[in-house]
Amino acid sequence: MRASGQVMGPLLTKIGRVKLYQPGGCVIGQRPIDLHLKGFQALGANVVEEHGYVYAEARKLKGVDIHLDFPSVGATENIMAAAILADGTTVIKNAAKEPEIIEEQNFYNRLGARIRGAGTDTIRIEGVSALRSVPVDYTVIPDRIEAGTYILAAAITGGEITLLDVIPEHFEALTSKLKESGVQIEIDGDTMKVRADRRLNPVDITVLPYPGFPTDLQPQITAVMSLADGTSLITENVFGARFRYVDEIVRMGANIRVEGRSAVVKGVKRLTGAGVIAPDLRAGAALVLAGLAAEGKTVIEGVHYIDRGYERIEEKLSALGAEITRMNL
Repeated sequence: MRASGQVMGPLLTKIGRVKLYQPGGCVIGQRPIDLHLKGFQALGANVVEEHGYVYAEARKLKGVDIHLDFPSVGATENIMAAAILADGTTVIKNAAKEPEIIEEQNFYNRLGARIRGAGTDTIRIEGVSALRSVPVDYTVIPDRIEAGTYILAAAITGGEITLLDVIPEHFEALTSKLKESGVQIEIDGDTMKVRADRRLNPVDITVLPYPGFPTDLQPQITAVMSLADGTSLITENVFGARFRYVDEIVRMGANIRVEGRSAVVKGVKRLTGAGVIAPDLRAGAALVLAGLAAEGKTVIEGVHYIDRGYERIEEKLSALGAEITRMNL
């Protein structure tokens, strides 16, 4: 799991040492944790990488200014966690701005941390001697990528759904593009109604760090655009190998050509069911969407990837009218 690396910051600042395997995760391009480790080293940790392990140790971390080469979400989160109990003040520049960063700040501050600036490119963490020892109740924000995937499910099938308890501003980059394509979206507080009652117009997408279009919705919207009335250009600027799924959708009748970091998607009138293999989490979700819209039966292998990001996806889609079942082989 990619998330395994996220325990480094908390353990390093809490007990002064951590050892773990190099994090795994979906194969979607180079995913080094060098920005994480550089941040720990800047805070005063001794970091060693050998034989597939990462070791980090520090008697006491010390606050420092850190400038990230790229606004990495994971690195920003990990360095924030490590800096909570450090001596002095840590400033993270070129920090990621995702809603999850703000969520981490809010949660840690409830525990007694002193963090401000999340949601901007500069985050300041004033180290404290200890966090509160009393229990804290906290409600986690909705998953914007899961919500976005169900929005796209309605778009690709010409369906209509209502999403409850969402934060619409978290995926404005998606909804603005879908409105451009002809999807009807109505927002009322934390409720969103989505309806697609005609063939969609093509749109060009450029994937960028938040608040740009999220890389984790790129495969899904590519699947949607494979049935649009025209040609779309999808450009991926975060992960270099994110188009590994394209061959699988092409097997279903899509007309997609990958050129470097871009995919030229010429909309076709229909997709047909086929046996396909999910190469990673979001690609698996894209194949599910394609299967929902395809004529005939689609069988998707590699669903363990999909389970990483979608709890009981087949039950939720069945409740919306999809004919989808999990096969226990």
